[in-house]
Amino acid sequence: MKLKHKLVISYVLVVMIPVLIIGVGVTYYFRQQAMDQAIQQAENNVERIKNQTMTLLRVPMDISNLLLFNNEIKEIANTKFESMLELTRSYRSFTLFNDYLQQYRELYGIRFFSFNPTLVNNYEFIPVDPQIENALWFQKAMKSTSIGWFFIPNSDDYPADTLSLVRGVQFPEYQRRGVLMVLIDRDVLNNMLSQEPFHTMIVDSQGYIVAAKDTKLVGSTFESLHMGVDLRSQRKGLIEANVYDEPSNIIVDEMIPSSSMNGFQIVSIFSKESIVSNAKHISQIGMLFIILVLLFAMALVYVISLLTTNRLLRLSRQFNRLALGDLKVVSQVDGNDEIGQLSRQFNHMVSSINGLMEQVVETSEQNNRLAIAQKEIKLKMMASQINPHFLFNALESIRMKAHIKGEAEIANIVRLLGKLIRKNLEIGSGKTTIKAEMEMVRSYLQIQKFRYEDRLDFELTIKEGIEKEKIPPLIIQPLVENAIVHGLENQEDGVRVEVSLYEENDLIHFTVRDNGAGIHPERLKEVVASITGSDEQEKSRIGLRNVHQRLTLSYGEKHGLIISSESSKGTTVHFTIPKGGSK
Repeated sequence: MKLKHKLVISYVLVVMIPVLIIGVGVTYYFRQQAMDQAIQQAENNVERIKNQTMTLLRVPMDISNLLLFNNEIKEIANTKFESMLELTRSYRSFTLFNDYLQQYRELYGIRFFSFNPTLVNNYEFIPVDPQIENALWFQKAMKSTSIGWFFIPNSDDYPADTLSLVRGVQFPEYQRRGVLMVLIDRDVLNNMLSQEPFHTMIVDSQGYIVAAKDTKLVGSTFESLHMGVDLRSQRKGLIEANVYDEPSNIIVDEMIPSSSMNGFQIVSIFSKESIVSNAKHISQIGMLFIILVLLFAMALVYVISLLTTNRLLRLSRQFNRLALGDLKVVSQVDGNDEIGQLSRQFNHMVSSINGLMEQVVETSEQNNRLAIAQKEIKLKMMASQINPHFLFNALESIRMKAHIKGEAEIANIVRLLGKLIRKNLEIGSGKTTIKAEMEMVRSYLQIQKFRYEDRLDFELTIKEGIEKEKIPPLIIQPLVENAIVHGLENQEDGVRVEVSLYEENDLIHFTVRDNGAGIHPERLKEVVASITGSDEQEKSRIGLRNVHQRLTLSYGEKHGLIISSESSKGTTVHFTIPKGGSK
């Protein structure tokens, strides 16, 4: 048989008949598959909304944890104010709630409900009245230490109309309790659902709709929609029901945040008819398209088979010429199909062979130049090693000269300086021992003692058994240098620097303490921010920042620097590393 006949018969047996059979089967099952896909999509959307909501709820949860033991709140909630002027001053000085609202767009408001009768409702601190005391959310919060999530309707005394976090706050020393409320911005919740393909809503444990794709439903109860579904009996899964007189599927999932007394349900609703009608329409269009394509393709197979044979024969003759050694052969077979691409690749291959032959000569020359450059680098590296040796030899000559002339103290300081410089030059990317690091610190302190004389005193304390532990190099000396430089500022009586190392609970504790000028509280906040922030924040704390970053990168965030200081009383820098060097 000719090639064109083989292609047509093969196409009919292998492609046309199987595709028609499969098309009929696909059309038959397409409806159920479309329904399954819609259900799966709805379940995925619900799971995604669940994760996004959990992420959003972490903000009010974290803020409530921070406010739970806040002293300013405790003082205002339990102080018996003698006059309105005193109360007004306290309110004006309290800006913590407003600071959080400015910082987090997820929040709508923060309120604290207190039994203090001397308070006045300023929409932040609200005295408890009978209406509030009888509210379900207030009673739940007062009876439990867990977090509660409730939709709080609007009130003249405290406008809300949004989802809120409520939790009881205890004041044991006053034998009182209060309730903290963190309101979530309803627009943020609704925006999460605005792009959903199906009708989606979030319902709280009381049945209130706290967020929905249709924002008009927010604040109403799920029962008021008359969908014939009781969410309390179906906490999670797939429900089939008539929604607005249309057969529909309802996907329900439950979400309970950690440390919470109640949670939410995420509901996604879509009509079966909309899915089925689309499936029917797509099935009909698909079958018609398949039949037309198959008929058109069969005609193309016959025509293309005629052209393909001639072009393949022409390209085969060009390959034979190349096999005989003709590197100037050029294929004239054109076209944008695979044969045309093969022809162009054939021409590119011939061109590449000629180019590679030229590159062999160039590569040889480049290798020679590279070898010469490497030798020059080695010479420069050897020359760069002369300078440190020259420096050490010069320092040793100075020390011996001072020693011969009886200047023992100067000779010792020069020896310590040479030792300190040598240690710094020898430090690489590896680790050193505590013993070696402390020897460097001692040398540095003795040099500074020579400089400041009686204005500097120091003490090094190392518990036995930890001298051989491995630590990053230059991790203590910058802290000691900081203590001396900043501790002596405006200090006529000098400063005392204490460095202590000890082991406790499989951790090695490092403490550098001085009794110098100390740091003002506002400046201390800036210093802590500078060592943990970005590089552009501050350049004057490079030593502390370098030490903090190396500690956190090597051992984790909890092993970074802890700085405490009091103005005119001194500064203490403390950090820990795991024994054995593991995180």
